[in-house]
Amino acid sequence: MRLLKLILAKNMSYEQLEAFFNKNPSVNKGTVFEKGYVVEMNHTIEGCFILDKVEEGIYWLKQLYITQTEAGKLPFLLEAILVLAKEQNAKSVYVHSHQPIVDILLEALQFHPQKESLFKDKYPVKGGNWWAYNVS
Repeated sequence: MRLLKLILAKNMSYEQLEAFFNKNPSVNKGTVFEKGYVVEMNHTIEGCFILDKVEEGIYWLKQLYITQTEAGKLPFLLEAILVLAKEQNAKSVYVHSHQPIVDILLEALQFHPQKESLFKDKYPVKGGNWWAYNVS
């Protein structure tokens, strides 16, 4: 398996970031650059995400993106993000999913569906499902 590295976007070279954003125009590059991470595999950026601290110990995993060619690595990426969250003393990580396949993956990784939660009420997002993971 190729080595997967999570790197703060602002620590990457401008050229690498621009090459990734140009190939993936749906990604909000301003937000990723400001407070996001990129996923590097074999010295190439293949994905990005934002692990946003919303309250003490509570994080929201936003704008998770991985290129189609590396989509099979999504379970490994999610596990690496949870390790990163634990290093940041997270107690919970919330994810808002828009795709049934992501729902299946989150359930397999022991995220729990959120029917009613303070998070859901505080950060209303249209459609999709909210999930929570309790970081131990």
